[in-house]
Amino acid sequence: MTNKQFHIGLAWFRRDLRDFDNAPLYEALQRCSQVYCVFVFDTRILDRLADKADRRVEFIWESIKELKATLKEHGSDLIVLHGDPRRCIPELAAKLDADAVFSARDYEPDALSRDKEVALRLSESGKDFLQFKDQVIFEQSEVLSQADKPFGVFTPYKNAYLKKLDLPQVQAYPVERHVSKLARFQADALPALEHLGFQRTNLSNMRLPTGMSGGRKLLEDFKGRISKYGDTRDYPSLKGPSYLSVHLRFGTVSIRELFRTALSVRSRGADIWLSELIWRDFYFQILHHHPRVGIGRAFKPSFESLAFENDTGLFQAWREGRTGYPLVDAAMRQLNLTGYMHNRLRMVTASFLIKDLLVDWRWGERYFADKLIDFDLSANNGGWQWAASTGCDSQPWFRIFNPITQSEKFDPEGNFIRKYVPELAGCNKKEIHAPWLMTEQRQNELDIPIGRAYPRPVVDHASRRLRALEIYKSASNKDQNNE
Repeated sequence: MTNKQFHIGLAWFRRDLRDFDNAPLYEALQRCSQVYCVFVFDTRILDRLADKADRRVEFIWESIKELKATLKEHGSDLIVLHGDPRRCIPELAAKLDADAVFSARDYEPDALSRDKEVALRLSESGKDFLQFKDQVIFEQSEVLSQADKPFGVFTPYKNAYLKKLDLPQVQAYPVERHVSKLARFQADALPALEHLGFQRTNLSNMRLPTGMSGGRKLLEDFKGRISKYGDTRDYPSLKGPSYLSVHLRFGTVSIRELFRTALSVRSRGADIWLSELIWRDFYFQILHHHPRVGIGRAFKPSFESLAFENDTGLFQAWREGRTGYPLVDAAMRQLNLTGYMHNRLRMVTASFLIKDLLVDWRWGERYFADKLIDFDLSANNGGWQWAASTGCDSQPWFRIFNPITQSEKFDPEGNFIRKYVPELAGCNKKEIHAPWLMTEQRQNELDIPIGRAYPRPVVDHASRRLRALEIYKSASNKDQNNE
């Protein structure tokens, strides 16, 4: 890509809601005499959200509010539009007489379609549309095998990734050196959340700070805990994760800074966290090379049409956190209440839905897509296909999580369960993982009659495990017979 120079540029913020270490903003400031900034609340996305109390929209709104205020401190402003960017961006570029639009590259199917149309419309007006890598370290085909093939297994991908990883890939873009190029103007006020058709949620009551300042606060806090990450990350009642996933999703933190942080700390915890960051790039490149996974297709064709039973009543019980398995119910209630779910519990609840309730993994994937505040198509799909044994480098189909032993191992004191399933608060640390095993006398003593105060298990794990093995073995045998 040549360093073509322009008079007026338009920086289009999307998944990069920050004014620092921002690749497209930096490139715009480098190449243009004057740069305007814009964000579009995309009606094509927002109109599909059935729940108008959506924490993601409020998180974005709060982050945009901070970004707009920060740009004002630089003497500029942020134009905030509400509409279809396929139309809004070319129209705004024409109105500003901009020569080029700059944005971060996106990798999801809908985004690719949107950007293709925007590029076409801009081109018809003689304007450039320039896109830059910003939300990943390596993208698309930048990490390939020695045979120039995309990886389908994580460990060799990670090894090749680390061999290629060097300081230039994680250095910050020095936006602050060029802020004098930002256009001096005053934009319209930020439209109210209600004007966009959405309502306030419980986001302000959660310990999840928004915007660039929120990302900074969480990162600084995590730096003091990163060395313990490997020991604490799997226990939902402990403060183990970074809690930065939603900030990564919307770009209120820089992925390059997170890599620099991980690389600067010599510890097992930092190394494990670095691997988690690399998993994120791995799933992005899977989506790029195998776009079918982004439209509900199995990565492994042999497992495309597994004979799931798809009982809607069981699916409803799972969604509402009333399966009778306390750790599964606590995790689902956490998701419904906060929009967040601990990563270990994402695996547990996914495995339970697929291999205990025998419900198609795509049903769960869609539910998480609706509920997760940090929803990211590639990572969500990768996680669900891992649990379903249909994806790349996934859990072998014959290994099935036992929800009781997972509970005993990762919530040994039952503290997480007590927080989200308060009706079981009186149980001791042994009883709380399988409360249906308590004697009737003990249930009466605690005033927790199983079947009334808390549901009995909706399925028997042992028998459902055998049924799941039959389903997968049948599909596996069919595939072998077709070879």
